[in-house]
Amino acid sequence: MEELYKYEKELWDKGCDNIAGCDEAGRGPLFGPVVCASVILPHDFQLEGLNDSKKLTEKKREEYYPIIMEKALSVGISIVSAKEIDEINIYEASRQGMLRAVKAMKTKPDYIITDAMPLDGFTDVPHEAIIKGDAKSITIAAASVIAKVTRDHIMYEEDKKHPEYEFCKHKGYPTKKHVELLNKYGIIDGYRHTYGPVKKYLSEHK
Repeated sequence: MEELYKYEKELWDKGCDNIAGCDEAGRGPLFGPVVCASVILPHDFQLEGLNDSKKLTEKKREEYYPIIMEKALSVGISIVSAKEIDEINIYEASRQGMLRAVKAMKTKPDYIITDAMPLDGFTDVPHEAIIKGDAKSITIAAASVIAKVTRDHIMYEEDKKHPEYEFCKHKGYPTKKHVELLNKYGIIDGYRHTYGPVKKYLSEHK
């Protein structure tokens, strides 16, 4: 766990008490939003086993989510729709989503660290993009769990509305089965029209 505090400790030593870690979930799916989260943790935060959400089981993420929500000093979440992703592209949607998540927090951070996403043009707070940050920073790891669990829960709700698409299984990602179901049942609201398999379906069903 100690190595996950490297960035935080360096910043705390420089007087940056409130460090916001930012991450997103859902850049790759054909369906649903991208969800961004920003988290500020207390200096004494400990959660054994916390790491990049992609390395955790769903059970572990669900277990960690309420602990992070309870112990964090501040949490901000933003949801960027498929429609907006199509309008501005997924990279820009993720960047703007992180900024919105930061602004949604009750506490203004002294410094922001993100998982590989430069916040170009944002001058309100100093920031740094860390490659593979969700595996190197406890704060970004916490944000990755919040973003992933929030998005999963959105997909469970979509699954209730549209069970034939099996969103609870693939979470909107372009698995072979998902593409088969997309081609069988067609496009519904929530699909990203600029993504390959969806574009292909649309071009074939004009």
